[in-house]
Amino acid sequence: MTVESMKPTTPKTPGPSEPPLAGGGLPLLGHGWKLVRDPLAFLARLREHGDVVRLRLGPKTVYAVTSPELTGALALSPDYIISGPLWESLESLLGKEGVATANGPLHRRQRRTIQPAFRLDAIPGYGPIMEEEAHALVDRFRGAEVVDVTAEAFRVSVRISARCLMRGSYMDARSERITSALATLFAGMYQRMVVPLGPLYRVPIPANREFNRALADLHRLVDEIVADRRASGQKPDDLLTALLEAVDENGDPIGEQEIHDQVIAILTPGSETAGSVVMSLLNVLTEHPDQVDKIREEVKNVVGDRPVAFDDVRKLQHTANVVVETMRLYPAVWILTRRAVTETELGGYRIPAGADIVYSPYAVQRDPRSYERHTEFAPDRWLPGGSARVPKYAMAPFGVGNRKCPSDHFSMAELTLITAVLASAFRFEPAPGSDNRTHIGITLRPRRLRLRAIPG
Repeated sequence: MTVESMKPTTPKTPGPSEPPLAGGGLPLLGHGWKLVRDPLAFLARLREHGDVVRLRLGPKTVYAVTSPELTGALALSPDYIISGPLWESLESLLGKEGVATANGPLHRRQRRTIQPAFRLDAIPGYGPIMEEEAHALVDRFRGAEVVDVTAEAFRVSVRISARCLMRGSYMDARSERITSALATLFAGMYQRMVVPLGPLYRVPIPANREFNRALADLHRLVDEIVADRRASGQKPDDLLTALLEAVDENGDPIGEQEIHDQVIAILTPGSETAGSVVMSLLNVLTEHPDQVDKIREEVKNVVGDRPVAFDDVRKLQHTANVVVETMRLYPAVWILTRRAVTETELGGYRIPAGADIVYSPYAVQRDPRSYERHTEFAPDRWLPGGSARVPKYAMAPFGVGNRKCPSDHFSMAELTLITAVLASAFRFEPAPGSDNRTHIGITLRPRRLRLRAIPG
């Protein structure tokens, strides 16, 4: 025996462990069947297994994050990029060169191009258009025996986005095509995300043909919008002009594909998410008539007897809280994914390079660890002092960090104005054939909301 052999050895410090595997997976499908059958309940239950949990989607291992603190760390860390099953399913729509899907220097340049359109001091310039569209929505509701809320919510959100950010009445005739195409695309893309069957989605069955027709129509629409603006020779001070005049890092005009993908990124996510929130807001006003009374009282105190105007929005605190609480319980963006670009650690667990990470704002925003009366609709929780008790990152409807939605102030102004205008004009009740159960696609919204808008 040598002296060296008698020296005590220093035990190796164990590295981060592997997260626990969620139960209930099936051969081939893994947990994908649960994400198809009842995704909201499945994702909410994952918190019972820990802050980080392994899932199987087909042949892939995916990591689910369930705590507010770690979703914030995930969104802010440079170790993770916009990628994964959600973004891969959206790639055929959004492309690879738009601000929604780009990463790194390209994303930073694109943010600099579009950010001026959403500065706080730019938002009042959109006020007259938002007012006009909100009051036109009232006129359409008044003329309808039964309101098809899905169609009207998407119509108003598409028209506001297009008219404010592209300054063109040429969008009037195209809003219906955009609305129809988006409804088909977002339903199909969710299935492609949770059940990634690859080549099988190219088989010419009716569902795939309908999806491909909608996708082709939307891309044609974007090409028409760009061509019409160029043919007009006009250069209004709007986001489309900024894109057509944008240059890359070398000072050269950006390419046609990037312009196309950027217009898609302006029209599609904003219209789809805002439209979904408008639907959820109308469902809330139907189910909670006491909130209609409170909004009316606030509007009366702030506005008096004249119509609600854009300049009133910042004073309508309770109305804004109704919007925020609706987005907490019914977030349009209910699932998000990221991809690790290097081997890293999250919550004490090892995350391998190239791994996909999924998290659900829906589950986080209904977590009883973060919210008292977590399933109750309670707008007053957002009063000063109350919101301070909500953990950081437990409520981030527009995202955080450099991926935060640049149009957050724009969207809040739009949604608060629409809510105040509609609640001031109507009470709502379900009409025959209405189905307010949750429709789960890439966004979250009521399935088929049909309402009677009762004046007074």
